[in-house]
Amino acid sequence: MLVSCNAPSEKPNFNFQTHFEKSEGLETATYQETIQFYKNLAEACPQVSIDSLGETDSGKPLHVITLNKDKEFNFSKIRESNKRILLINNGIHPGESDGIDATMILFRDLVNGKIESLKNTVLVTIPIYNVGGSLNRNSTSRTNQNGPKFYGFRGNSRNYDLNRDFIKADTKNARAFAQIFHLVKPDVFIDNHVSNGADYQYTLTHLFTQHNKLGHELGNYLHIEMMPKLEQKLNNKSWDITPYVNVFNTVPENGFSQFIDSPRYSTGYTTLFNTIGMMVETHMLKPYKKRVEGTYELMKSMLEITEEDGSKILALRTQANKNFKAGNIYPINWVIDTTKTTVLNFKGYEGEFIDSEVTGFKRLKYDRTKPFTKKVIYQNYYNPSIEIRIPSAYIIPQGWHNIIDLLKLNEVQMTKIEKDSVISVERYKIEYFETTTQAYEGHYPHYNISISTSTNDLNFRKGDYVIPTSQPSVRYLLETLEPQAADSFFSWNFFDTILQQKEGFSPYVWEDKALELLNQNPELKAEFKHRKKNIAEFRNNWYAQLNWLHKQSENYERAHLLYPIYRIK
Repeated sequence: MLVSCNAPSEKPNFNFQTHFEKSEGLETATYQETIQFYKNLAEACPQVSIDSLGETDSGKPLHVITLNKDKEFNFSKIRESNKRILLINNGIHPGESDGIDATMILFRDLVNGKIESLKNTVLVTIPIYNVGGSLNRNSTSRTNQNGPKFYGFRGNSRNYDLNRDFIKADTKNARAFAQIFHLVKPDVFIDNHVSNGADYQYTLTHLFTQHNKLGHELGNYLHIEMMPKLEQKLNNKSWDITPYVNVFNTVPENGFSQFIDSPRYSTGYTTLFNTIGMMVETHMLKPYKKRVEGTYELMKSMLEITEEDGSKILALRTQANKNFKAGNIYPINWVIDTTKTTVLNFKGYEGEFIDSEVTGFKRLKYDRTKPFTKKVIYQNYYNPSIEIRIPSAYIIPQGWHNIIDLLKLNEVQMTKIEKDSVISVERYKIEYFETTTQAYEGHYPHYNISISTSTNDLNFRKGDYVIPTSQPSVRYLLETLEPQAADSFFSWNFFDTILQQKEGFSPYVWEDKALELLNQNPELKAEFKHRKKNIAEFRNNWYAQLNWLHKQSENYERAHLLYPIYRIK
């Protein structure tokens, strides 16, 4: 398939039929074939650019492809031209390869004139994000998936699931993505996936970022205008679509809730910068050819919406950046609002639990000869469960360089304290937390975090950092530095050194000092007796008694459990 890009005659003519098309919809392109396709397209078509930025854990760079009919590829100048930017991410889970093939065809059809040229939108793609996983091809790891014949592996070169790594950025992939994201600064973001879970009639499902969490007028636009527009456009093309079916080992007609995309996920991360994000989730049991075609039509429809609503999207994103001011309340955790629901006309298949011939227990079995359309309750409203008041600034001691590096990667603006200073700040103490007992993406995350707050005049050193919240990255700051946030740096173990005492006591020495402490402090002595009388675990544990007394003394280290990020009101 040749393309005509109005290129000079000396440019070579490449065959731009994709591997997917050559295989009649049964196979997906390899990493090498994908990158070569875009290199050829960029060589043949001056409105297409291919570049690379950063490095991935595989040792290979992360590529970024841009299509702009004006042939301008400097993103600062693109934004000055008042164009909107749509970024597509593919191959984060390379076994879910639908978007890889669909996006190649989308780019080709745009430059070839099969799709009307984009007037007000610049299209950008990361063709394969998980390079290492893409190179690790097999035909068996997607146990439940109906094609393609061969595909990549979910884990990257270090076996990370990259769609859990956006906020913690343990991988080079995530750090390279952040560089690209802040270079491009997209208005709309699409991440292409394939779903697992229930069986139903749809090939396409959408997983928009949760609208309450996106917040304010921008969230309302996503929920009330953009999502219905997408559904209607696809319906006009005879493509049914439904929200992502968030169930496991149960039938969808029992009702299900919207997935809450915290910042570990791609769309949760992009939300922190007020980018409208969505994941495409095609259904794993549908034929591969149909899944790719559906992904193509969905992306094409999102381009149409971005073209039509570009001015509105710009205005709403501009306003969104003004909503998060010092003193305002900001939600950092969410729970389902059980008082509000949406009713879906859901197209499913009858399912029942029958006796398993393998385990002898009940198993779920769908009957595709019994399709149905039923009213299904969909819980897609959330309420804040924890809120904080936005400070005017944070202070981060310079020793926490790993945190500082991540903030700088995400274009957080900060200044150094010029001389040793005493500053009045709010500080947190970690009062309670729980920790997972199984490893999760290289960590043992904390949860159910409780804190206490105090105001203190503290000494800060020359070179420590002051970070104002009056900046575009304010949401990123709040969701990473507030310890109770769902994906805070504290939750992800970045501050675990404060959870361990560095100094202790020898019981045979401390016994005498503890007695002296009790005799000099009648109120402490009364409380100690009360605890021994009323708390059996305390009464029956001599070390717990001595340790408690040590923590009441001046010998107890003050840094223990004190969170080392400080808030300026």
